[in-house]
Amino acid sequence: MELGGSTAREVAGLVDEAHRACWSTVLASTVRLTRDLDLAEDCTQDAFVQALRTWPDGVPDNPAGWLTTVARRLALDRLRRETTLRRKLPLLIEDPVAPGESEQPTDPLRLVFTCCHPALARDSQIALTLRLICGLTTREVAAGLLISEATAAARITRAKKKIAAAGIPYRIPADEELAERLDVVLTVVQLVYTAGHVAAGPELTRTDLTGRALELAHLLVRLMPAEPEPEALLALLQMTQARGDARVSEDGELVLLADQDRRRWDIKLLAEGVSRATAALQRGQGRFVLQAAVAGLHVTAPSWEQTNWHQVVRMYDAMLLSWPSPIVALNRAAALSFIPGTDLTTVLAELDALSNESTLKAYAYLPATRADVLARLNRPAEAAQAYDEAITLTANDTERRFLTRRRAALVQ
Repeated sequence: MELGGSTAREVAGLVDEAHRACWSTVLASTVRLTRDLDLAEDCTQDAFVQALRTWPDGVPDNPAGWLTTVARRLALDRLRRETTLRRKLPLLIEDPVAPGESEQPTDPLRLVFTCCHPALARDSQIALTLRLICGLTTREVAAGLLISEATAAARITRAKKKIAAAGIPYRIPADEELAERLDVVLTVVQLVYTAGHVAAGPELTRTDLTGRALELAHLLVRLMPAEPEPEALLALLQMTQARGDARVSEDGELVLLADQDRRRWDIKLLAEGVSRATAALQRGQGRFVLQAAVAGLHVTAPSWEQTNWHQVVRMYDAMLLSWPSPIVALNRAAALSFIPGTDLTTVLAELDALSNESTLKAYAYLPATRADVLARLNRPAEAAQAYDEAITLTANDTERRFLTRRRAALVQ
């Protein structure tokens, strides 16, 4: 699209859009050339900087192609100047293509598997993959992992240093190597979707991230059709995605599941998600299978009030046995609070105990859940204080407005 004479603001918006859509593609193509992740990352970033300077004179018809060409040209220039670079560690690519063989297009899912190398600590695998392959900012990585931005940056840096120091030969893994990396890859895909489902900033959703996660989930199912966990993850994302239109009111405000108009849900996508979740549950009971089962209980219930909360809690109990996560414990406590006759003071005690979990210190949904329970216990002053904490921790403007309205309603 030729937009000669575009303003700096227009170009900045287009470059930002291209960064969201094309980062991983440009990086993947460049790293195949350089065989060095740091160099490829530098050249990819420089290509986007060059776009800011060049595109005001005319935006290319194929931004991804333009950025890839520029990044690879910058890399070639660096390679020519730095002859010692050939001795550096081959990283994130297959072995060089043999003479006479054609180079196959890079599969984005294979790149995720490649970055999730078992020689790295699990947390480092996830942080590195989210940042470099999935294109999340360091701040978004930190939010997804419930850690500080400085900690996320340190994990990424340590991962790179470990690769260089240990001489880890990163190559796209063979099929028989995929299983040992599967759980981390599933976690990465779910975190990408979560980052888009409730995005930092003014908009509730970033469709580029949710779309990317759905694409990767579909690829996972095709790559490993016999495994129940990829099927379950795709089911979970589909059932979540199907409720998307009902999450926001006509005036752009957040609508919780309890208050959503279920007629606005995508029935076709829901049916596919429920079918996949059922099939996965018949083949296994991993943590993604159980998460999909919980989502299925929500979407198949006639209403919020008629949800089988006892069964939801049982699913979370099963999840805690194999995945003792504070987030699972928080979700279980929230579900328990909706079972008729539950002693809410007991639920509040569970939530207060979770407040001591370091991983939940910056998690807005913990104080938001406490605020809701306190409000139902008719303790408005404490509920207001909990809402204040949740508002401070929330990075999304739409959620912040919702919490502010809930707090204001306490004094009415």
